Amino acid sequence: MFRISKEFHFSASHRLDHLSPDHQCARLHGHNYIVVVELAAPDLNPDGFVRDYHELKPLKDYIDGHFDHRHLNDLLAVPSTAENLARHFFDWCRARWPETSAVKVSETPRTWAEYRP
Repeated sequence: MFRISKEFHFSASHRLDHLSPDHQCARLHGHNYIVVVELAAPDLNPDGFVRDYHELKPLKDYIDGHFDHRHLNDLLAVPSTAENLARHFFDWCRARWPETSAVKVSETPRTWAEYRP
């Protein structure tokens, strides 16, 4: 199996309103997010790629236009956890690129959430 990945960045605020008021994540705060999309295929295309990285530019455009410097609570119908973001970006990518095999989201340099069906 061949696997490729590409990393994207954005900054956004959120709060996890469903948590108790004394939980630090219930307060308004922000992160510098990293999103990594992974694509996998058993064989390479005629150009020798799983998929040309340039073809992933629509994800950059989507992130920049809809998520960067926004308040995530206004954008998602589910709690704005890294886990839910990973699932959201996975579904968005899989609808465009069937080779999408996983998406990882980081809120801090030491934390990652991954969605992989």
